[in-house]
Formats: sequence, C-alpha cells, structure tokens
Amino acid sequence: MRLFSCSNCSNVVHFENDGCVTCGARLAFRSGALDMVALDPSGAHIIDHGETDSAVVKPCANAALGGCNWLVEDADDSGFCVACRHNITIPDISIPENLQNWQRIELAKRGLFYSLLRFKLPLVTRTIDPERGLGFDFLADDTLPGGDGPVLTGHAEGLITLNIAEGSDAEREARRVALGEPFRTLLGHFRHEVAHYYWNVLVRDRNAFDRCREVFGDERADYSEALQRHYAEGPPQGWENSYISAYAASHPWEDFAETFAHYFHIVDALDTADAFGLRTSPDVEADMPAIELKRTFDSYSIGSAGALVRAWVPLTLAINSINRSMGQPDLYPFVLSEPVIAKLHYIHDLIRS
Repeated sequence: MRLFSCSNCSNVVHFENDGCVTCGARLAFRSGALDMVALDPSGAHIIDHGETDSAVVKPCANAALGGCNWLVEDADDSGFCVACRHNITIPDISIPENLQNWQRIELAKRGLFYSLLRFKLPLVTRTIDPERGLGFDFLADDTLPGGDGPVLTGHAEGLITLNIAEGSDAEREARRVALGEPFRTLLGHFRHEVAHYYWNVLVRDRNAFDRCREVFGDERADYSEALQRHYAEGPPQGWENSYISAYAASHPWEDFAETFAHYFHIVDALDTADAFGLRTSPDVEADMPAIELKRTFDSYSIGSAGALVRAWVPLTLAINSINRSMGQPDLYPFVLSEPVIAKLHYIHDLIRS
C-alpha cells in the first residue's frame, strides 16, 4: 500500500485515515484517482491547499457508520462507493461487537479493492449480474436460517461469505491455532475467496482451462472428497516442495486461490516497502531522508514476476530477522519453492491478461 498526502496540507496520511492529524481536515479516498483528499466540514467539497473546489462530492453511505472513508464518484443510485456496493448482507450493527467487527472487516475489504483497482481487474456487482457478480455476505452465527451451525467463510459463484467473528483478533487467532494455520488475516481471507471469483472470470468464462490445468492440476477432481480427505488425513508428505500452503495441496481450486492470494500479498507488501524507501542493501546512509511520496519500484505494474520474487525474498529474510530480534515469530512463515514460483508466474500473467 502506497502512502498518500492530505490535499489540504500535504501531510503524509495513510489509507485507513479519515482525518488529517496536522490540519484537522476530514479525509476521503477517491478510488478513481487512487488518492486521498481533504473535505470541507460539510463533507460535500474537496479542499485543495486551502481552496474549496466548487464541485460537489459524495461520501459513501457507509461513512456515517464508520465503515467507509471512500467517495462515490459515479453517482451510483445505491449511494455506496465502488467497494461497498458489492455488499449483499451486513450484520446487525446495533450490536456494538458486530459494529466493531464489521468496521474491521470493511477496512480489510477496502484493502482488497485497492489492489483490484490497481490491477484493473473486472468488477461486476450482484445488482448487474445477480447470478455471477461479485458480492459479500457478512454474517453472524445467529443469522443462519434455523439458527444452527456456524457461518463458514467461503465462495459460491461470486458470492463471498465471511463470518464476522473473524473481525475479532482473539477469535481469529483461536481459529488459526485450532486449524494449524501459520497465517490467518482478514485481508488474507478476502484475497483467497476473491481468487475463486477470478478463477471463474479469468479461467472458466474464457475457456482458458488447459494452461491452468498444466500449472495447478485438473480442477474436475471431486472437490468435496478432496476437502474431506484433507481434513481427515492432512496434506500429503512433502507438500512444502510444491505448494505455498498445506491447504493449497487439498485441491487445484485451493492451490489456485492460495497462490493468487499470495501474489497479492507479495505485490502489496512490496508496494508498502517501496513507499517507505525500504531496501535490503546493507549500505546505510548516516542521515536518512524524510519520507517522500514517490515510487522507484512499482510492484503493481512491474512486467516480470521474476523481478517481484527477486525483490521479495531478501525483504522477507530481513523482516523475519527483525521479528526474531524482537522475540516474535516470523512475519512471513512461507517458502517459495521453484514450483510455487512457477505458479506465481502464471498468476502474474493471468492478471495482466
């Protein structure tokens, strides 16, 4: 994630900010321009270095609930921004815990949409395509029909379901430990589940099966049976040599989704590192310059997946070493084997296709 600047005072601000700590202006994100702008007290006009723009802008309808800091830039009848208009169901936010979890979930979802917009991937709502458009159901366990059974995170023909309990750090960590996962985040959930949607859009709907099967295997293998075997027996011996995660070894669909999500992790983390001027060279200047809003390595538009991997591996070694020096586990508990790198090359080419 790149750094942004307040359009009123040019102070450095971050993606999740809804107010500038320097000038006090209200902030909003423009998805069309991928920038952060200051708004006047009414929230209806942009302030550009003290001058108020006459053009009227419209904050997302979820702004009042603290669930969104984006603008509606296309006069969509829903009143929602390009990210929030994909929501189908949100939890009962009159319950404080639900509201807090939902706000955290929406922040992670906006992180997903930032990447989708940077990659210029196609986005179709369920309003436009009720059968196969991209949509989100954020549900609590007690909202299931009949009230029995937990809400399971998953994807079905573009509809992504997420249990809002995942918005709780404690609950999410408990589930991570119970499932033996090395890594479990809200943003990771979104990137994984949206990968299934883009498998439909970029592979299935374009009849591009052959190359995908060469890389990940034949997705026509029985999915339910594969998952049952995975949860009963665990991953096959030596899975680390060919898959980015144990779950990726369960079925070609999950291998695709885990690799797709991991590609997003790599690209966006490199974008963040570049925004802060992080380099893995041991040469350190005595006087470090102030943060500047400029990029020297645009990971979102880089033409070669190999260049991404070459930049990524030494960075992960550095951040893992820093975590260990603080007595913390590795921030990046993964190994990029040659087969995984080949899969990342495929995802890189697929997204750019």
